[in-house]
Amino acid sequence: MEHKRLTLFAGHYGSGKTNIAVNYALALAKEGKSVCIADLDIVNPYFRTKDSAAVLEQAGVELISPQFANTNVDLPALPAEAYKLVTDRSTYAIMDIGGDDRGAYALGRYVPSILEENNYRMVFVANCYRPLTRTPEEAVEVMREIEAACGLKFTDIINNSNLGSETTAETVEASASYIEKLSQLTDLPVFATSAMESVAEQLPPEYSPILVLQLQEKYFDLPSQKPGNRPLWG
Repeated sequence: MEHKRLTLFAGHYGSGKTNIAVNYALALAKEGKSVCIADLDIVNPYFRTKDSAAVLEQAGVELISPQFANTNVDLPALPAEAYKLVTDRSTYAIMDIGGDDRGAYALGRYVPSILEENNYRMVFVANCYRPLTRTPEEAVEVMREIEAACGLKFTDIINNSNLGSETTAETVEASASYIEKLSQLTDLPVFATSAMESVAEQLPPEYSPILVLQLQEKYFDLPSQKPGNRPLWG
């Protein structure tokens, strides 16, 4: 799978885009790439990229997040450093975009530079088990709202269909028809399938490439979800 210099992850609330963004950053860093990740989610203060600050720092990934992330102050403001993601073309950059169209508005200011460079992947994080995207048609509606808000079209889909700690290989496989229909409706390719290591190792080859997930730091108190030895990407 070819990596674009800039990768943006967006989706419905609770789709898991922040965890996807963090894990993709770790996967790129493990390949020896210079990586920078920015938290542009000004809508949901609970699931923050900053929750994984220690893990990202240890992996050599630069983190850019709102000044008041993980405090009791939640202001809809983005750090000026975030412009580095579109101006410094020597770094692989990842953007975690806020949920739905309201969060996507923050991306608009970067779109002209993104389109000018034209080396990006805009990924819709799809989870068929979320209440408001249970059908491909509902997911398409969310996608169109996000695109209209930020002025940037999606280029790919990642299948992040899961039931949290209850996810099994069968859970992921049961989402295949949903993802296939979503791909058909949008004419977009499936970029990858994501899964925890214990699930990923049970998935058949047709689900490759697989983004092997570690959960964010606030979840690492669950021993079965600590990082394992499987490559993070492949």
